[in-house]
Amino acid sequence: MLDGTPLIDAHVHVPLLDTLRPAWLQWARDFGVDGILENAWDEDGTPVPARLDELFAAQGVDVALLFCEYSPKATGMQIFEDLLPIVEYNPGRFRPVANVNPHLHFPIAAEVRRQLDLGAAALKLHPVHGGFRCDDAALYPAYHVLEERGVPLVVHCGTSSFPGSANENADPRFLIPVVRDFPGLDVVLAHGGRGWWYDAAAFLALSNDTVWLELSGLPPKRLPEYYANYDLGRLARRWIFGTDWPGVPGTAVNARAVADLLTDDVAAAVLGGNAMRVYAGLPPIPSAQE
Repeated sequence: MLDGTPLIDAHVHVPLLDTLRPAWLQWARDFGVDGILENAWDEDGTPVPARLDELFAAQGVDVALLFCEYSPKATGMQIFEDLLPIVEYNPGRFRPVANVNPHLHFPIAAEVRRQLDLGAAALKLHPVHGGFRCDDAALYPAYHVLEERGVPLVVHCGTSSFPGSANENADPRFLIPVVRDFPGLDVVLAHGGRGWWYDAAAFLALSNDTVWLELSGLPPKRLPEYYANYDLGRLARRWIFGTDWPGVPGTAVNARAVADLLTDDVAAAVLGGNAMRVYAGLPPIPSAQE
């Protein structure tokens, strides 16, 4: 808990470092806490579960959602199974998030089911790094699986500076048919429309009760500027807290800065309550039940 409020970080990266392209490592060093790669990974570049658990506990994080990514042209091949030792170390704090790429996985529904059966709390798609659009019919079987199982879809919705990124694929308008065709599917827009799409992402969230804005990679002090065309208190009810760790100066600092923008009840929803509502099978946080 952070200052008595349950805290869920819905966007965390803990890959094997030797699976990554150099740009990812430089991003983590440029935007993360000094020495984070040395503190949380061993000399071989393998994340150390005990160190990670200690780091997140010290930041007040009750649950961290761990991402993988199959994007060989942009960031590298971050395999779902690489997350499982961390989850096994403390399943009360860590949950994995599935990932697929329609260029690499077929049949895609079978791969989604496989990763969900291993405990995934959501499916993340990265159209910018993976080189596809989310309205591609090849992805519809995956969406059917998610809707049937009550598992949310997380989509990278924002620009990326990594070489090889196809930023045009982050446009939230490509999700309009997905939201229409799968009315029972929660859709989380990671990075909240970062770049050119803040207004479009906000409109999509306010006009569809299954669409959420996830705040990873967004400096909290700039949120009122990014969403200046909307009532911040109303829009924030659609927010989910996330950091893009390790590329963040501090989880607790960011969480407190977000909370300072909001009333106490809305802040509690953003920092943990909305994630508990959206993501599948998160471990209970005792104080959240009181």
